[in-house]
Amino acid sequence: MTLARWDPFRDLVALQDRMNRLFDESVRNVRTGDEALSSATWSPAVDIYETANEVVVKAELPEVNQSDIDIQVENNTLTLRGERKFDKETKQENFHRIERAYGVFSRSFTLPSTVDQERIKADYKDGILRISLPKREASKPKQIKVAIS
Repeated sequence: MTLARWDPFRDLVALQDRMNRLFDESVRNVRTGDEALSSATWSPAVDIYETANEVVVKAELPEVNQSDIDIQVENNTLTLRGERKFDKETKQENFHRIERAYGVFSRSFTLPSTVDQERIKADYKDGILRISLPKREASKPKQIKVAIS
């Protein structure tokens, strides 16, 4: 028998995820017809991590055209906006189930003061948006050698 360490916060996070999904589904089910497909709100999944030289934001944006993505930095806030459009070529009555959300999205993130806002770059490939936020030279850690006398 394997013993697993109990983590009370894991259960709390799982409960929060379930509640978020419950509210998302209830909002989606209120809308009907074409309005549900065109104005559903959704939020793309995002990973944010830091290296020695930069902070990286990766967002999953499957089937979103590059021209439908807007990235802005204002007042130390990074804002991603865009839209995933529903494919109107297939008639809605031919679908058995529509679970993916379509429509406009917006995500905002507060940037750390160490980011050099003039050198921010974005790359979009295979449905993944990667935003590179380089750190300022002054904010990078410097190693100081101690001389032994």
